[in-house]
Amino acid sequence: MTAVVGTLERSRLWSHPELGLHAVLDATGSVRLGALGQDWAGLVPVVEITATGHGRLWSGERFIETAIGDRLTYRDHESVREGNRERTTIRLADPETGLVAEVTLETASGAGFLRSRVRLVNEGGAPLRLESVSTLTLGGITDEDAGLDGLTLHWADNDWLAECRWHRAPFRDQVVPLSRFAHGHEGRGCFERYSQGSWSTGRHLPIGALTDRSGRTWLWQIESSAGWRFESGEREGVAYTALFGPDDAHHQWRHTLAPGEDFRTVPAVLVRAESGGLDAAFGELTDYRRLIRRAHPDLRALPVIYNDYMNTLMGDPTTERLLPLIEAAGKAGSEVFVIDAGWYDDDAQGWWDAVGAWEPAQGRFPGGIQEVLEAIRRHGMVPGLWLEPEVVGVRSPLAHTLPAEAFFRRGGLRVTEHGRHHLDLRHPAARAHLDAVVDRLVGEWGVGYLKLDYNINIGPGTESGPESPGAGLLGHHRAHLDWMNGLLDRYPDLVLENCGSGGLRMDYAQLAVAQIQSTSDQQDPLRYPPIAAAAATAATPEQAAVWAYPQPDHTLDRIAFTLTGALLGRVHLSGFLDRMSDEQFELVRAAIGVYKDIRPEIADAHPLWPLGLPDWEDAWIAHGLKGQSSTFVAVWRRDRDGVPESRTLTLPHLRGVPLRPEVLQPTTADATTEWDAAEAKLTIRLPRTDTAVLLRLSAAL
Repeated sequence: MTAVVGTLERSRLWSHPELGLHAVLDATGSVRLGALGQDWAGLVPVVEITATGHGRLWSGERFIETAIGDRLTYRDHESVREGNRERTTIRLADPETGLVAEVTLETASGAGFLRSRVRLVNEGGAPLRLESVSTLTLGGITDEDAGLDGLTLHWADNDWLAECRWHRAPFRDQVVPLSRFAHGHEGRGCFERYSQGSWSTGRHLPIGALTDRSGRTWLWQIESSAGWRFESGEREGVAYTALFGPDDAHHQWRHTLAPGEDFRTVPAVLVRAESGGLDAAFGELTDYRRLIRRAHPDLRALPVIYNDYMNTLMGDPTTERLLPLIEAAGKAGSEVFVIDAGWYDDDAQGWWDAVGAWEPAQGRFPGGIQEVLEAIRRHGMVPGLWLEPEVVGVRSPLAHTLPAEAFFRRGGLRVTEHGRHHLDLRHPAARAHLDAVVDRLVGEWGVGYLKLDYNINIGPGTESGPESPGAGLLGHHRAHLDWMNGLLDRYPDLVLENCGSGGLRMDYAQLAVAQIQSTSDQQDPLRYPPIAAAAATAATPEQAAVWAYPQPDHTLDRIAFTLTGALLGRVHLSGFLDRMSDEQFELVRAAIGVYKDIRPEIADAHPLWPLGLPDWEDAWIAHGLKGQSSTFVAVWRRDRDGVPESRTLTLPHLRGVPLRPEVLQPTTADATTEWDAAEAKLTIRLPRTDTAVLLRLSAAL
């Protein structure tokens, strides 16, 4: 480890040539962060802060140009290297309030990412009521030839059953030119996206990007389950981006910082690709995600998971229904069997508003749930259970036996949403209850997989004493992550799946701890392809669980269609496999066999989109993984008016390489391919609609 402390008056404090970024100190003591080669005026203060009584210098929708951010002056900086990782902390102070900001910029040798977080310390004599704090700011973004006219904005809408819907628009369509020379000011608006409530991705993904015409890309991600916001706009003729955790205007977050106290923001990361567009940038982001998450054997083993819920038992499991599914799943090649919702349901009025104790329903399992768990093990699979740990139903006995302070409250009243109360995991009774549940399920019953679901949006948060709801939500969120880490400390082989009604809490605060992410609750196999194809934008491929739910009433094409979508991520197999014909079942077994053959390459592969990120109604969709020895491409052809039988995909990284395209799955689609090495173009023909194939592209021998 080495450390260098700077006490400079005017200089470049920090730079990252691979990212094309630097932090610059000017004669006034202000520190700004932005692109190399850009004028000082186009850069942005390294941290922006609003507090009650200390707002913005130019009022509007933007959270930059803040009074405190403008006053913050350089104190010192320090760079520390550990192995190939480097952290630089820049310290600034506000002479008016005594607030100190420590901005930590983290990167790695040869890496294309910059991770940032900010620690605030009140060294003044009076409390300071914070209303927003940036985690990462960046200025000076422009197209070298076309200025702001050459930039394109990218963002992703997210919704239940319709996750990962990417959009693009010219920057100038969202941030219009306003003749600054005539007014002397920038605009008051910006392009922004933000979360609402406790579903961190219930509206949008916490990810966005800017690209220019040459393929240069700036891609960012905010790591928070408790509120986030990003904005992009124009400043001094160039673009800027600012990333935030929760704030007062959007999340009812306020934090009173008493003298001597500190506050830490949520992390955020920026990646930059000099060329290659979004594919190259998401490759860098994928590497970064793998770097920051908790190590776990599941992330390399990638076992096949059967889950009894989707389009199958749908929350109504019994011993009688499960035993034939368990036998069939084991024969199909599954390695984990998850009993989803309903295993605890022994209530005449239904389980939704009575959950919380997580005891097995005697009426569902006359011989006890251990009989079913043992059957799973006997067929060579790890048993798993569904759990929704953060909620307690309004009719559950725990709603009355746990202390009132163990639940979310606002205005002194316990919050109720869709028949549930919400636990506050900062309270020792709430955490002790959940620890006891997991110790029983895992420690006593031998369950090795927990699907942790989250099916309500509890709103802005909880108030405990004088804290704001958003501050309470952030406190609970951090306690929840600590609880999850505690489970894995006690049970290192336990696998945790992160689920929020599918993909409604799909962020890298959660995914830095959990091994697997549910990508959707979408039940229509014809609607799943754009979600499956874009899932690698939200999670690493080896964490992105995609449902494959073939049914005995499906044609062979339909069975292959639903199976193919899961083979470049994590397979969540479902369906009544026990009722299939031999021919249908063999198609399932063959697909699982293909997955087991290619999965060693998935854990290190980079995602790519040969047709671009899909639109919701696209007829042809393609998603690929670039592995160490092969490139794998999944291609779907959906039934749309006028859709052609063939489509040409572009694969620039394979230009000039003689390839032997191989159809891995299925062999029943009658697919044909043609490879043009000089143009790096692959033409694929699928003669029937609503069919899909998985291809392997390897160098011809």
